[in-house]
Amino acid sequence: MLPGHPGAMEEERPGEGTRRGGDLFSLSSKLGFQHEGGSPVSAAPAPMASIQHCRCQLPKMGDTWSQLPWPGPPHPTMLLVSLLLAAGVMHSDAGTSCPVLCTCHNQVVDCSSQRLFSVPPDLPMDTRNLSLAHNRITAVPPGYLTCYMELRVLDLRNNSLTELPPGLFLHAKRLAHLDLSYNNLSHVPADMFQEAHGLVHIDLSHNPWLRRVHPRAFQGLLQLRDLDLSFGGLAFLSLEALEGLPGLVTLQIGGNPWVCGCTMEPLLKWLRNRVQRCTSDSQLAECRGPPEVEGAPLFSLTEESFKACHLTLTLDDYLFIAFVGFVVSIASVATNFLLGITANCCHRWSKANEEEEI
Repeated sequence: MLPGHPGAMEEERPGEGTRRGGDLFSLSSKLGFQHEGGSPVSAAPAPMASIQHCRCQLPKMGDTWSQLPWPGPPHPTMLLVSLLLAAGVMHSDAGTSCPVLCTCHNQVVDCSSQRLFSVPPDLPMDTRNLSLAHNRITAVPPGYLTCYMELRVLDLRNNSLTELPPGLFLHAKRLAHLDLSYNNLSHVPADMFQEAHGLVHIDLSHNPWLRRVHPRAFQGLLQLRDLDLSFGGLAFLSLEALEGLPGLVTLQIGGNPWVCGCTMEPLLKWLRNRVQRCTSDSQLAECRGPPEVEGAPLFSLTEESFKACHLTLTLDDYLFIAFVGFVVSIASVATNFLLGITANCCHRWSKANEEEEI
């Protein structure tokens, strides 16, 4: 007999109603609902901690319902549970709504110039362009981009960031444009852009406290075309940090306090071979030291400027050094001998005077 027929309930086997009721109560228990003495079902509040990092992994509650056996004819309690399930589905989809103080349109989320001190916790899952520029954000929580795998553009310029958490871009494999300019970054570690192999443009300019770029900071970024390191605090940049970027077209390094010593020669030699293709602000790149080249344009230095770094000694040089060393040694021994004799004579003379006075 079909479910819902007037006589259906009369043909139930003994214990069937109890089993179905148990299934229903088991379902509500799994979903966090509580039953108290047959009273209407009440929903327990859902935990909210770290929801922004796991929301994209939550299953649809409707899927859980569809996998359960048909509980039988409609029942008032079942209808109430269905309503609560619908509310849960709506709650699980809340992550697709636009954050407060932001505007969302065509997969573009604009939260710029809102005086935010932290990043918005929930974004639409299909966000492609996210602007958090011109705020007061001091940190980005680990795993913040885990759910947003469609992200192409991330604009974090003009904030108060001092560092980024390791592995922030692990799941942002489609990220192409990253703007971190006008922040307070102090260094670029080796794992900063880990797995972000799709990056085409990176702007790290105007970070006045940026002192160090790890030699493997840009490792694996084979598609990187534009890199801006201008107006920071860099005095040295390892050649290893750049030579692994075959697609690099534009490099901006002006406005840094470069120390053009021997350690900078490999980088400058590499840049001279690519200056027409790679560097767009060569006129702004100047040496701040050592004193003999202070103020000189970085790209005006030639191999002659580093001649002192490659001094080689001939046999005559070694013989001269050995001769000078021998002479200095003899002079030192003679000086010590004369000082010893003088001291001994003074001691005897002083002792003789004391005896005469007695």
